[in-house]
Amino acid sequence: MSLGFYIIMAAQFFSALADNALLIAAIAILRDLHAPAEYEPLLKTCFTVSYVVLAAFVGAFADSMPKWRVMFISNGIKILGCGLMFLDVHPLVAYAVVGLGAAAYSPAKYGILTEYLPHRLLVVANGWIEGLTVVAIILGVVLGGMMIKPDIANALLSFDFPVIDTGIDTIAEMNLLIIGALYLVAAFFNLYVPDTGVDHKPLKKNPLYLLHEFNHCLKLLWRDKLGQISLAVTTLFWGAGATLQFIVIEWAKVALNLDLSKASMLQGIVAIGVAIGAALAARMISLRKSVRVIPLGIAMGLGVILMIFVRDMWLAVPLLVVVGAFSGFFVVPMNALLQHRGHILMGAGHSIAVQNFNENLSILIMTSIYSLLVKVGLSIYEVIVLFGLFVAGTMWLVRRRHQLNQRQHDDVAHLEDRTH
Repeated sequence: MSLGFYIIMAAQFFSALADNALLIAAIAILRDLHAPAEYEPLLKTCFTVSYVVLAAFVGAFADSMPKWRVMFISNGIKILGCGLMFLDVHPLVAYAVVGLGAAAYSPAKYGILTEYLPHRLLVVANGWIEGLTVVAIILGVVLGGMMIKPDIANALLSFDFPVIDTGIDTIAEMNLLIIGALYLVAAFFNLYVPDTGVDHKPLKKNPLYLLHEFNHCLKLLWRDKLGQISLAVTTLFWGAGATLQFIVIEWAKVALNLDLSKASMLQGIVAIGVAIGAALAARMISLRKSVRVIPLGIAMGLGVILMIFVRDMWLAVPLLVVVGAFSGFFVVPMNALLQHRGHILMGAGHSIAVQNFNENLSILIMTSIYSLLVKVGLSIYEVIVLFGLFVAGTMWLVRRRHQLNQRQHDDVAHLEDRTH
């Protein structure tokens, strides 16, 4: 891998690190405001709504100029959202602005991989970017959790520059200032992301044309035999992963008696497992063999259900690592396959926009359902069982669909052989 690839990784790392630290900071602010419990999963809902609403436009935007410029502009929008939260705008609104930046950022960060690298390196590159993103998630939630711990928070808050009055008087303001600095570091790396020299399509001014084009790309990817399988898997994975973040926090509170700071560390444990699975997939699974990992999605769903029996940390940690490893091992090859098929069928930016639309629609639906289940009073153990059965059952249906596609393909090939 060249230096340009590592610069792309660094930009993604710091941007994702800030996103995840900001989520914990926003949850802490909601709790300080004594907001209803169902508001916490709604943070993720507000963050992802831009991915769905703007899906038809961000792909075309990403393909209209060099990817480094798209990433730089998008990070600026994230900084604006962080600044709004600093200025006491409601966390749900401010985090929605950060989500707007993330929606524009995503087609660029993944699209540049298909422009910059040959397809034979896509699984390895995805292993890198998913693994590094997961490290950023780990460190982000750990950083967010540490910054709200009273002893650490008060020590940071007591620090002052000589002569200069920073005006930082609360733990929330101090956290948001540090997170804003992380976004600035990401923006600095964006400036050095290489220009791949790929021709860019002028951005169409007519929104109806963009909607029509997006709808065409959406249908194209869902009708493709391999595209539909990889898209179904990644759509489910990201919806389930976002919901699992909040399930783990609530489960840690009920089953393990952990506060938000310590519960956020358990999110990091899941992320360690994802990083391990992603690294193993990058080493062991080629693009050609990527569909063979689908059964691990079923195992992940069933593994989550085991959480209802755990009451001790020494059991919780290895279980969460295994659940994360299963998910990381099966999603990385699926992601690479989806990017490869999308790049062939419609171009990088449009392909990633279609992927983001489906994945974030899944996040919106699943986190909203979780919020509703919390509101109606279901226990966390009932939610865990429903969640695990849903993931395992859906992955089983995806596997059956792939087997049917394979049989149809084999029948057509056999018929063609007989006619010749």
